[in-house]
Amino acid sequence: MKAHFEMFAAYNAWANRRLYDAAGEMSDEALKAPAGAFFGSLFGTLSHLLIADQIWLWRLEGAGPAPTSLTEAPHDDLPALKDAREETDLRMIRYIADLADDDLAGEVTYTTITGPATMTQRRDHALAHIFNHQTHHRGQCHHMLTAAGRAAPPLDLLFYQREIA
Repeated sequence: MKAHFEMFAAYNAWANRRLYDAAGEMSDEALKAPAGAFFGSLFGTLSHLLIADQIWLWRLEGAGPAPTSLTEAPHDDLPALKDAREETDLRMIRYIADLADDDLAGEVTYTTITGPATMTQRRDHALAHIFNHQTHHRGQCHHMLTAAGRAAPPLDLLFYQREIA
């Protein structure tokens, strides 16, 4: 099971790099333009993805940034956001690498951002949510790139698997 999450952590970093490279070809104005997404713009959605992962890493590790809002704007421009994204992806890769197989079935207890409420769940279930959440919102970002007339890169897990094979 650990190998499964190690793959997803590496895939997550790969897909985020591809997405940020494509977004980097857009002007700041285009990145921040309303696009009908839940978090408003491409930049807003990328910010949310970073914040959500930082929240989860705080819950799992008890260290690092501890955002208090899902709509926080942690950075004003894409280069700074990309740097933080890369750092966060590396933290996730290291976190999973340091887990023992038995740790995956362990529990994590945390306080939700919205609500707030105290929750306890299995660590492997939390990790499954984290990677599913990333995929969900990256799909929205992919759509926003396409709608803006940009070439959106393939982000399918299969493309990643073929590339590293």
